[in-house]
Parts: sequence; C-alpha cells; structure tokens
Amino acid sequence: MEYKNEKLEEFNNFLDGKQVAIIGMGVSNIPLLDYFYDKNAKVTVFSTNALSDEIMAKINKYRYEVELGEDNLSRLKGFDIIFRSPSALPTKHEFQSAVKKGAILTSEIEMVLKLAPCKIIGVTGTEGKTTTTSLIYEICKKAGYNCFLGGNIGKPIFTKINQMKPEDIVILELSSFQLMGMTVSPNIAVVTNIFPDHLNVHKSYEEYQDAKKSIFRNQTEEGIVILNKDNEITEKFADEVKGKVIFFSSTKKLKNGYVYDREDGFIKKCTDGKCEKILNKNDIKLRGIHNYENICAALAATETVASKEAQIEAVKNFKGVEHRLEFVREIDGVKYYNDSIGTSPASTIAGLNAFDENIILLAGGSDKGLDYKETGEVIAKKVGTLILTGPTAQKIEEATKQALSEEKSIEIIHTNNLEESVKVAKEKARSGDIVLLSPASASFDAFKNFEERGNYFKTLVNNL
Repeated sequence: MEYKNEKLEEFNNFLDGKQVAIIGMGVSNIPLLDYFYDKNAKVTVFSTNALSDEIMAKINKYRYEVELGEDNLSRLKGFDIIFRSPSALPTKHEFQSAVKKGAILTSEIEMVLKLAPCKIIGVTGTEGKTTTTSLIYEICKKAGYNCFLGGNIGKPIFTKINQMKPEDIVILELSSFQLMGMTVSPNIAVVTNIFPDHLNVHKSYEEYQDAKKSIFRNQTEEGIVILNKDNEITEKFADEVKGKVIFFSSTKKLKNGYVYDREDGFIKKCTDGKCEKILNKNDIKLRGIHNYENICAALAATETVASKEAQIEAVKNFKGVEHRLEFVREIDGVKYYNDSIGTSPASTIAGLNAFDENIILLAGGSDKGLDYKETGEVIAKKVGTLILTGPTAQKIEEATKQALSEEKSIEIIHTNNLEESVKVAKEKARSGDIVLLSPASASFDAFKNFEERGNYFKTLVNNL
C-alpha cells in the first residue's frame, strides 16, 4: 500500500485560497513560488532588494503581488501565513504584530520539521556544522537509508516532503537564524560548539545562544542530544535537555560518550568507563583536531541508525566539505588551502591549528561585530605572513600586534582585494609553506557569500 502523508495533505488543503506572504527570495524560498501556485494560494512576495528578472518573470506569470523597498514589511497586513527567510528574524515588530492578529509565522525549514514523516537529525553550532552534517549524511547513506539533506547547507527540501517515507532520514544543518522561534525540534540534535557570532544581527550573545537551544527545546523524552563537553556553553545545555545526552570531547576522559584521544590518535566510544577504539586519525582524510571532534559528533548522532562498519567506512571515505580547509593545489612546494567558510574568529582559529607548517594567512572581510583577541593570539603563534583586506583588516591587525612578543614579529600586508592578496602570497611563499584563505570574517563586502569568495580564490590559485 502506497504511503500517504496525511499531515502534508492537510497543510496543502489549508493553503487553498489563503493569503500567503513570502519574506525574501533567498535559496530556501524560491521553490515556494511554484509550490504555492499549485495549491491555489494568494501570494505576495516581500523583498528589501530588487528581484532578478527570472524571479520577476515567475511572479508575473503566477500573478503574485510584490512589495519592494526598505519599508516593505510596513505593508505586511491581512495574511494567513507568513514564510520568513532565515535572515528576517521573528523578533521583527511587523511579524509580532501580524501574529497578534492571527497570522501563522513559519519558515520553509520549520515546515519540513513539522511535516516530514520520518526521523530528523539536526546539526547546529558556531563551527563544524557543515562538516558534521555532511558526515552524518554520508554515514546514513552508507547504512542504506534514503536520505534528504537540507537547511543551512543550501538545499531547500520543503518541496520534497511528498517524496519522504517513514523509513527515510532527513539531515538538516540549522543556523541560529533558522532556529530562532522554532516550535519543533529534530529527533536527534547535535550542537558542535558555541562561540560569539552574528552579533551584528542578534541583539546579544544571549539571544544567539537561546536561538541555538531551539534545536532541542521542543524534544520529548525520546529525544537525543549530542553536546560538546569541551565547550563551556554547550556543556551547560545538558541541564535543559528532556531526553538523552551524549557528550563528545577531545580534552576530557568520558565515562560515556565519544572521545578523540590526543595521546594515541584514536577516536573512541566509551561505555561505562570502557573505551573501544573506532578509528585512528591516520585512517581519516580530514585533518585537524576540530575535524576529529566533528567525527565524534557524527558517530554519536548515528549510533542508533547505523552499524559501526557503515560509520567507519563512511568516515574513512569522506574527503571533506568544499571551502572548509579544501586543498586547492601545490605550486613549487607551496600548498594552497581554501577555508572561505571560515567566517568567524573561531573557525579561522580551527583552520590555523590544523597546520604545523609556516602559514601565509589571507584574512579579512565584512564585519559581524566580533572580538578578534583570541584570533590575534593564534595568528601571532602560527602565521609568518598576514595578508589583510576588507573592513575587518584593521581589527585583525591590532589584535595580532597586541599578541606579539618582543621576540616574535610577523609581516603584515594590506591589499585592496582578494586577487591582489593571492599575488602577494605567491611572491612571499617558499617551498614547504601553507597559503591559507581563512578570512575570520563574512564575505559580503566583496562577494555574495563565502562560496563565491572560495570559488574565486580557487580560480585565482589555479591561474597562477
């Protein structure tokens, strides 16, 4: 008998004739244009910026309404359901006002969590989200599941809910923007770590942390939460979990949980104080302790759905995520790495700590209001030449200079753009060096996103 998703059918019937607002035309919301037309919804698209010709053509074809401009949300009145983009936080007073008048405020990813008929594994954290999510996806595939990968990883999957069956698995990478205001949580939740980030958008560090808690806040006692024991904030999250907590660590001995043992290089599963070796770091293509921690988190998240054999094979074959310590090429003994996903101080610190060689670091970009003190300390220890560009260049330079001792000095060079930075790096690098793009900053001063920045870096390096 063919499976029928009754929750989805009920939602689709609800949409018929309803006034629907779509806030923003980012990646996650574009597929909604076709979906709502098929369900006979009356749609209005809201956007601060002008929309592309392609999107406008579709809007005109479907005879949707459009509200553009900085004040577009002032016209958010009379809607039954509002689909917000991740960057449009639910705390906006226009949203709050609409909800008080009876509107349903939701998002593409929240509806996936509500309507998917199968087990959902969600991953959040400041660093390591994409790698951990991708690892979990590969493990579940290796275990034989039909898997759906989505969320902040850039793949909208709301329109694929009708293809999902109860025996499938959905794996989601979830940002603080997506989690904020969520009324539903995944069955299995992973929090890799928490560091200050996005403080140019969140009103406080506390609000950012609170948004992250939404990944487990609405779980039942059957829920499973994987937490980083080495991170002070995520360790405390355990006090608020209703279900089962599994810790992972690379610095502590755990009675139960997953550890990366820095002494012998093994990832281990510990049960009642007995630790079983699973993988040695030499068997893994990823490098860096932060990645061994990500593997621990992925193993913990999949222990109830995959065999140990499937886990080990998937991890051994995993080559990493594009733009995260991605090896580009070697020129005259110099290795070039693309770490464009390093958009915060903590992620760049993790990238720097993955190497023992002399590093020529390309950093800087748009400012998220973050503190670079610790980044400067690591740069002072690990970097030989620092090449800076963008609005955060001065902050990174000042933090680095404050951390330098009288015995240590590094060359700091400012450039006008990434192209110039790569040229300077080529001139400065010597055989055995690492040239690392890890900006510790967002990309929006010069690029649409970190992917565009990383792809441009790879093009520049491949053209050297």
